[in-house]
Amino acid sequence: VKKGLAVNMYSTMVALQIMDTIFYEAQRQGRLSFYLTSTGEEAINIASAAALTSDDIVLPQYREPGVLLWRGFTLEEFADQLFGNKNDYGKGRQMPIHYGSNKLNYFTVSSPLATQLPQAAGVAYSLKMDKKEACVVVYFGDGSTSEGDFHAGLNFAAVMESPVIFLCRNNGWAISTPVTEQFRSDGVAIKGQAYGIRSIRVDGNDALAVYSAIRAARQMAIKEQRPILVEAMTYRVSHHSTSDDSTKYRCVKEIDQWRTEKNPITRFRKWIQRNDWWDDQNETELRGNIRKQVVEAIQTAEKVEKPPLRDLFGDVYDKIPSNLQEQERFIRDSIKRYPKEYPFDVPV
Repeated sequence: VKKGLAVNMYSTMVALQIMDTIFYEAQRQGRLSFYLTSTGEEAINIASAAALTSDDIVLPQYREPGVLLWRGFTLEEFADQLFGNKNDYGKGRQMPIHYGSNKLNYFTVSSPLATQLPQAAGVAYSLKMDKKEACVVVYFGDGSTSEGDFHAGLNFAAVMESPVIFLCRNNGWAISTPVTEQFRSDGVAIKGQAYGIRSIRVDGNDALAVYSAIRAARQMAIKEQRPILVEAMTYRVSHHSTSDDSTKYRCVKEIDQWRTEKNPITRFRKWIQRNDWWDDQNETELRGNIRKQVVEAIQTAEKVEKPPLRDLFGDVYDKIPSNLQEQERFIRDSIKRYPKEYPFDVPV
């Protein structure tokens, strides 16, 4: 990893950290309805994204906004989605953090766990059929391995020899369920081996290790036309989401230890500083600039009006069926009867 790439990786990890912090605080202030951070898992996000090309297709879970950030998704685009305004590509239909970008080959986040795994096997098989020099990378957590779709996805990919990288963020917790209550196997990598998939376990808090593993996995997936499983060991420092209080089921001392002693951003910063590629002045300027940009993105997105009511019923059917027409009439009649109960910033 040369200086330019290393500095870019570090800067994007810091940007993700600051973005998460400010958006999380915005939710706590009542400005957003929901948020979920990647705290403690920044290295997996950014290092894996750096090892890919723009032609590779990403199917995320919901803790991979750093991959989008690396690919060029702007802070304004993140804010538009979180506020569900008219600039949101999902037209305000999805809850916050369900990002997606056609342009950046990033499938839209889907809340149900593990649905993206069999989909990824299929998408990768289509790349194989078209003889594309690209692969699919699908992200998921340790909790997803308890879903049937995990097993279906791995078996499908193995049998069809799909060029897909299964990247598991083993952060120790499936919301409040620890891995000790999830399975008795030695982690997740061994599960890939059971399906005939070449698998490896790496330190997910070591950006260089993640970058090297994903880069090698990509080469194997494309050249050998086969699936690869990478288990990145890490820790979910944050609460599961703004709807969770993780201190109710795990020790605060444990959380603080991972936040300070094993912080992936701190580890990578020490490495680039030892190479004389970074200093305290660079750090101060970077953090100040990003913080300003995130705050401005929020302030701008808040002022943009919401998508019109009619957008609730489009983009699914060529001709809107009668039951949806009836629902739209019902909503519009209700608005006429109770105008004060309808959000003022949503055009009718």
